[in-house]
Parts: sequence; C-alpha cells; structure tokens
Amino acid sequence: MANLDRPSGLKPVKHLSGAPWNGKANVYYIPSTDNDNIFIGDVVKLAGSADATGMYPTVAQSDAGDVTNVGVVIGFGLQPQVMGNPDNLTMKYRAAAVAMYALVVDDPFVIFEVQEDSDGGSIAATSVGLAANFVNGGGSTTTGLSGVELDSSDVSTDTAGQLRILRAVNRPDNALGDNCKWEVLLAEHAYREQVTVVDV
Repeated sequence: MANLDRPSGLKPVKHLSGAPWNGKANVYYIPSTDNDNIFIGDVVKLAGSADATGMYPTVAQSDAGDVTNVGVVIGFGLQPQVMGNPDNLTMKYRAAAVAMYALVVDDPFVIFEVQEDSDGGSIAATSVGLAANFVNGGGSTTTGLSGVELDSSDVSTDTAGQLRILRAVNRPDNALGDNCKWEVLLAEHAYREQVTVVDV
C-alpha cells in the first residue's frame, strides 16, 4: 500500500533514550516584526533577542541551512502563561506580523517524526544514520499544521545537515518509498553545538 502524502512538519514522539516524550516544552516569543506565518510542526531558530520581560527568547521560522535551530513549535498563545487566543478560539497558527508566544519542544534529544518529500527519488535504507536538511513547504491555515518535510534530495554522506535520520517509522501504514515517514533528531541545534577539542 502506498504511503499517504500528508506532510505535517515535525512531530515529537520520544526521547533518544527510548522513553516516551513527556509533553515538556518551553515558551518563546515571536515579535510583530516577524512577517512569516508559523505553524504547528515548524522548526524555529533563535532570533537574538527576547520579549520586554527578557524571560522569553525570540524565535523565527528556520530555513534550510540554518544551524541555530532551537526546536519545534507545538502551540501558540497571546500570553506566555496561556497557549491560546481567547478572542479567537479557532486560532490554529501564528499569522504574520502578530506578536505571539510559542510553545517549543527545545530538548535537543527529542526524536521527531517527519515525512520525506521524495523530490528526486525516495530515501533508501542506506541513508539511515546520515544527515539531511528539511524543506519548508508552506503550512495550512485551515489545519494549522506545518508543511515542513525531510529533503530527500539533500541527504549527506558527512555530518552536515539539520536532521539526523534515525530510522523509518515502524508502523503498518509506513514503508520505504515515496512519502515515507522517518524518525529524526535536530542535529544542528542551538543547545547542542559541536565542540572542537584542541590539544595544547
């Protein structure tokens, strides 16, 4: 049976230790000067500032090649203590140029599920363990879900890449081929930067 073509960004599923994801996330801030729509499942990066209190760092939508990725958005709110908008209970995404707080899964050891885009061919089993970038596909203002996918034409044989491919998702509705779902880590993460050791 063919895999369903249903991209929805990155979805947290478990920790690298094998423990289930416990739902933990931290609050960040998206200022009104940010002109991108941001969706559930989008990867965000540190934007080098904070809200007026200094308690909530600013983030922006990540693009392919960004290395200061801090995590994946799972919710939005007009106030940092409440993820939601009391004035718009049907709100499903953060519209461009609207100041909002974002709930972000920023633990660098959380594993995410993501669909490959199968552009230029599908990812092979031999790509497990390799790195690749993601591609922003534009989210849905109807569902609020991200359109981010794993860039199958960008699998690298070295360590460069935003995502580390861990394995194909083990589910009866998933198989190698077009639109396969993969478990990945954010390899290029602001809180897990590579450290070079120099002998002296």
